[in-house]
Amino acid sequence: MNVAFHIALRYFKGKKTAQAINIVTWISIGAIALAAAAMVVLFSVYNGLEQYVKGMYTSFYPEVKITPKEGKFFTFTDVQKTAVGKVSGIKYIGYAAEDMALLDGVDHQKVITLKGVDNNWFLVNDMAPHMTVGTAAWPNESTDIPSNIGVDIIAEMGIEVSNPFNKIRIYYPKADGLGAMNVEAAVTSLDLAPYAAFNVQPELDGQYCLVPIAAAQHLFGVAGQYSSVEISLTSPKLEAEVIDKIKAILGKDFNVQSRLEQNATLYMVTKTEKWAIYGILLLVLIISSFNMVGSLSMLAIEKRTDVAILKSMGATPAHIRKIFITVGLLLALAGALIGMTLGLIISLIQIRFGIISMGDGFMDAYPVALKGADFILVLITVLSIGLIAALYPARKAARQLMIFRDE
Repeated sequence: MNVAFHIALRYFKGKKTAQAINIVTWISIGAIALAAAAMVVLFSVYNGLEQYVKGMYTSFYPEVKITPKEGKFFTFTDVQKTAVGKVSGIKYIGYAAEDMALLDGVDHQKVITLKGVDNNWFLVNDMAPHMTVGTAAWPNESTDIPSNIGVDIIAEMGIEVSNPFNKIRIYYPKADGLGAMNVEAAVTSLDLAPYAAFNVQPELDGQYCLVPIAAAQHLFGVAGQYSSVEISLTSPKLEAEVIDKIKAILGKDFNVQSRLEQNATLYMVTKTEKWAIYGILLLVLIISSFNMVGSLSMLAIEKRTDVAILKSMGATPAHIRKIFITVGLLLALAGALIGMTLGLIISLIQIRFGIISMGDGFMDAYPVALKGADFILVLITVLSIGLIAALYPARKAARQLMIFRDE
């Protein structure tokens, strides 16, 4: 066994002469443990929130999305459709045309996002689990234009779904109707039958109304054009490869984005909050390390005779520094292991029982997801702080003079 480590372990485990040193030592270990536990718990909560947010945005946000770099709508030629369709790794391709429109309700009007989609779009975005009424596909035969409406729009506007006599009307401004003298000449309208309802998440449920793509193209006056081409993949691992191939086919006139790029701001905010919490807890940990500095300084004073003996036996200042740095690392390691174990237990209890609720009906309890990388980060952080905190007492101990007195 390494001599420096053996001595440091004895200093760490042994009972100190002064009771104050024992008290300060356990206070420093406890402070480090609490900070480490807080890091583990909060990291796990933010992991859970990140997974929850990503899960919320799987529908309406496909794995790969093609949009024009300029303008709202674009023409996607048969040649381009065929070339993109041959890219390996693509599972489904859906086409959409969307824009803002005015929904005329019973009591009031509401600006919504009208999105025309084909049947493949429902498969691309896995809408079937989110349907509350109807199915995630357009009926094969229908004399009316069917619509699939968010549940919040339905509740707000008092729409009766699946009622054949209940129609809703959508208005959209004509491109050449700006100077028209009457409403009929300025806008075009579309009468819809409420065929189905979906429940994805509040932001989307109160914003979107889906219709067959041909009806939306007719209303917008963009026959044969699209606002986006949406793609699902056979495996998430193929995302980068598929995007690169599509970009090579379509050139520079199109944006080809992953799901992360479509929601870059949202994901960035989630990540930023997590690292902001890490920064705050790191400051707490640094402040806690002052207890360790005090504990090691007191230990260095108590062991000054041992240090003198070691020096008389040939130990160099570097050896002495190594001993006390190792003691500091052992203190930090003890605090880290206790804290991570405590954080793991708290996280597992929350996962199993959901004790802490988010309230307001948002979700039953705070989501928690454990990641091994977080535990490694916490351990490295605590040991790094322990190493830095041990440097001053170790240098102080190494500089002590070899003075012996006869009593």
